[in-house]
Amino acid sequence: MNFKQFLPILQWLPSYNKTYFRSDLLAGLTVAVLLVPQGMAYALLAGMPPIYGLYGGLLPVLLFGILGTSQQMSIGPVAVSALLLLAGISQIAEPFSPEYISYVLLTGLLIGIFQILLSVLRLGFLVNFLSHPIVAGFTSAAGVIIAVSQLSYLLGFSIPRELSLVGKLQYVFYNLEQTHLPTFFFCIGGITLISGLKKINKVIPGSLIAVILGILIVRFLRLDQQGIDIVGTVPQGLPSFQLPDWSIENIKLVMPTVLTVTVIGIVGSIGIAKILESKHQYYKIDANQELLALGIAKVAGAFFQAIPSSGSFSRSAVNNEAGARTGMSSIITAILIAISLLFLTELFYYLPNAILAAIILLSVKGLFDYKEAIHLWRTHKGDFTMMIFTFFATLIMDIEFGVMAGVTLSILMVLFRIATPHIAILGQIPETRFYRNISRFPNAEQMEDVLIMRFDAQLFFGNAQYFKDTIEEIVKDRKGDLELIILNAFSITSMDSSGLHALETALEFLEHNNVEFYITGVRGPVRDLFHKSNFIAKLGKENQFMDVHQAVEYHRNKDKFKNRKFKNVLQNNVDNLDNEVV
Repeated sequence: MNFKQFLPILQWLPSYNKTYFRSDLLAGLTVAVLLVPQGMAYALLAGMPPIYGLYGGLLPVLLFGILGTSQQMSIGPVAVSALLLLAGISQIAEPFSPEYISYVLLTGLLIGIFQILLSVLRLGFLVNFLSHPIVAGFTSAAGVIIAVSQLSYLLGFSIPRELSLVGKLQYVFYNLEQTHLPTFFFCIGGITLISGLKKINKVIPGSLIAVILGILIVRFLRLDQQGIDIVGTVPQGLPSFQLPDWSIENIKLVMPTVLTVTVIGIVGSIGIAKILESKHQYYKIDANQELLALGIAKVAGAFFQAIPSSGSFSRSAVNNEAGARTGMSSIITAILIAISLLFLTELFYYLPNAILAAIILLSVKGLFDYKEAIHLWRTHKGDFTMMIFTFFATLIMDIEFGVMAGVTLSILMVLFRIATPHIAILGQIPETRFYRNISRFPNAEQMEDVLIMRFDAQLFFGNAQYFKDTIEEIVKDRKGDLELIILNAFSITSMDSSGLHALETALEFLEHNNVEFYITGVRGPVRDLFHKSNFIAKLGKENQFMDVHQAVEYHRNKDKFKNRKFKNVLQNNVDNLDNEVV
């Protein structure tokens, strides 16, 4: 076993130096300052006591620093995962109740096990099947749902959880007179303060400053006695070992949430890791190792009362900007969180929930990706449609339905694009030997009795029928004036038995309709299949060519090839094809 591959810390630790440590120390401290308030806020969003958010920044962060291949990604509680947990687990238990907490910890354990299995089976590539427009549509909808979920903390009165998104907005509209103004101004003040400090300098820990000021104002003005909702008692000390209740019945109850959080968590985390990798040239991420690190972090976190952790874009960006060089920055962050749990939890008693809501509401801005929607509308209407569909499916139905609808739509789009690949009709660029797509080159010339087509995909069972149907439609549309079809096969990189059968069927159809068939640019592996299957004999050696221009010239001057000289030229051409290794 290659221990350096399993323990990436062994790859960078031997060459670690003081310069790296200074950079990692600053980055780790900066992220810890951001993680404390965010962890508590996202735990609250997930329907969990705030302390579980701090637990999420302890052991999971430490283990990822040791096992992860991404040197700058910071993991921990994140808004989208918190929302998914709330949406799923609140259907089987009341948020903040002991049963609810138990289900969330079990969910984290199962997510971790799933990610470890995906890593062991080397299935990290599966995340590629969830397209970016789908993810953008879901996260944008999640941003709206998160914002609405925080209205009770913004306005200072409770909103029934069982109401739909529209129902909650209607409830707020008809009950605005119940707004608790001190709570409202506290939340707005927190948003203004954090936003203002961020504009001055992104490195300034605006969230932590807002938390400190909020605690001081509530403590000394006794605003908790005037209706300001506070966090209250936060347990002191490190989390104790606790085995989640993993009975079969409980596993069945949480499994839908496990699947949705797993899918979105993997896509988000691997996406962040790849973005950070592109900014640095001294390391390369391993998607399967990242899954293993994330899985182990979640499993260990579940045993020590941490809410499920994923890659955080905002904290990863801060970690990168602060100069993090290795996973040591995450290890330092975890150590600082441990110090906070041991000595600072009493200070959070007077922390107003309105400030935590302000932190969450500001995170929504990064989730609602309207710029991507505008970009897709201008560049790719199909992807725009997928994004909008996922957005409204998530808003109108529910979170889990939105995720599954997005996954299903992504897979269907992949299958559709595989089953209907691009086919180009080619014409000759005047006074050249080049043949190009007539839809892109208006000056390309076509022959009246010849059609040249290029099939831009492997020919296999998934698109064999489409290939046959296309050729039949071409012949029918030309209504008897077509004498020859030339297939440029250079883009057909591979072919299975179904593809070969489609080619044989197309050849028979063309012969029945008195249309000749030439093929050009056949690649080596496909040509090997032709020889093994005896398709060469069916096609005729004289009907395959090195390139399109050779085929066209042969068709134009076919009579000349009847004499021995031109037959020898043609035979040399065929021999060259057989010797070619492309």
